Amino acid sequence: MPIDPHLLAVFTATTIVALITPGPDMLFVLGCGLRGGPRAGLLATVGVITGDALYIAAAAAGLAVLLTTFPVVFTVLRFAGAAYLIYLGVQMIRNRKNSPADDPAGRGMSGRRAFLNGVVSSMANPQTFTFMVAFLPQFIDPAAGPVWLQFAVLGAILIVLEFLADATVGVLAGRIGGWLHGRQAVRRRIDAATGSVFIGLGVTLAAER
Repeated sequence: MPIDPHLLAVFTATTIVALITPGPDMLFVLGCGLRGGPRAGLLATVGVITGDALYIAAAAAGLAVLLTTFPVVFTVLRFAGAAYLIYLGVQMIRNRKNSPADDPAGRGMSGRRAFLNGVVSSMANPQTFTFMVAFLPQFIDPAAGPVWLQFAVLGAILIVLEFLADATVGVLAGRIGGWLHGRQAVRRRIDAATGSVFIGLGVTLAAER
C-alpha cells in the first residue's frame, strides 16, 4: 500500500463526514431522482462522480498551477454552470403543467440527460477542483511512494464513497418520486420544487467567490 495506514484511516473518516453533509451534488442528485425516478437518480450520481474523477485526474496531473495562474477560467466555468442550472430549473417550472400525455413514461428526465447534466453540474463547479487540490495533498506522503499513485488511490476511495452516498439518496428519491408522479397535482409540485432547487443551486454557484 503506497499510503500510510494512519493517513488513509483519517482520510476515509474525514471524507465520510464531508459526504454525508448535504451539498450541491447531493441536492442535484436528489432533484434528478425525484423528477426522473431511481434510474435518473443513479445516472445523475454517475455523471457527478465522472466530473469529480476528471478533476481528481487534473489535480494529480498538476493542472492546479495552470488554473490558479489564470483565475478567469474558474470565473467562466462558474458562470456557465450557474446559467445552465438556472436554465434547467426554469424549464422544469415552465413545463410542470404538461399533461401525462406529454410525458408518456411518467418521468420528466431521462437517464441519459441526468448523466450529462450531472457531468456538467460537477465540472461547472470550480470549487470541486479547489477542494481536490487542497484536500487530497494533506494525506499524501512523498516518501511513501509515487505521488500520482497516492492521488489515484485516494481519489478512487473518494469516488466510491461519494457514489455510495449520492446513489443512495438518488435511488430513494427516485422511488418516492415514482410513487408520487402518478398523482398529477403532486407531480407538478415536485417539478416546481425541483426546478426551484436547480435555480437555487445556480444562483449560489454564481454568487460564490
